[in-house]
Amino acid sequence: MKPRFTSGHATPKRRGVLFHCFKSLQWALTFAVLIFLLVQLWFFGWLLWWKWTPPQETHFMSIRLAELREQNPDARLDYQWVDYNQISDNLKRALIAAEDARFVDHEGFDWDGIQVALQKNQKTGHFVAGGSTISQQLAKNLFLNPHRSMLRKGQEALITLMIEALWDKERIFECYLNVIEWGNGVFGAEAASRHYYRVSANQLSTWQAARLAAMAPNPRYYDTHRKASGLARKTAIIHSRMGAAQLPVQRTED
Repeated sequence: MKPRFTSGHATPKRRGVLFHCFKSLQWALTFAVLIFLLVQLWFFGWLLWWKWTPPQETHFMSIRLAELREQNPDARLDYQWVDYNQISDNLKRALIAAEDARFVDHEGFDWDGIQVALQKNQKTGHFVAGGSTISQQLAKNLFLNPHRSMLRKGQEALITLMIEALWDKERIFECYLNVIEWGNGVFGAEAASRHYYRVSANQLSTWQAARLAAMAPNPRYYDTHRKASGLARKTAIIHSRMGAAQLPVQRTED
């Protein structure tokens, strides 16, 4: 019996299956792109609204509130929005000195800072620094979660670009000062000032401001370990740098 040889060309049935798979993949990709664009439009819409309106709650706040209510169903956040001119320049200078010295000059990303952070991470063999700017941290606090991943960093970068395009530097800093986490359920400069020092945000001394800035990278820990080793040293370093911190040019009212 002679062996049967088949042509190298695909049969009509096989071509039909391949065509169906290709069309399915095409539709799936189109759907994924559409969902992606709709999500970005959702972010853009909220940023446009918050350009003039204070956020009532950020995604970061909702995460923390859910965690607190696991232990206490009646838990509430300590959060009060105050205008930019109601926050001490001491705190503004302290945060810029501690977290983003090039804030007024960059367009959302400090490439030199990112390079330094990468070198630190490579040297230690694990993640110890992120090089995030104030704009990037604001993007994370408004919409994302605290867990590090490449997907989250990518989305954070896109939101950062939107923030820088829609808002001026003063609005970015005003919003950041008001939504940053500063303790267990404590958010924003006003709540933090009253929580730690029993004064309003516009009454902070230079040393108090420097200490709040030193606490910002790990606020929940420092809330319960206020005499932690290293906190005074970090505070002193920030305090010494505050004089060189450049603040955003304030908007003039029409």
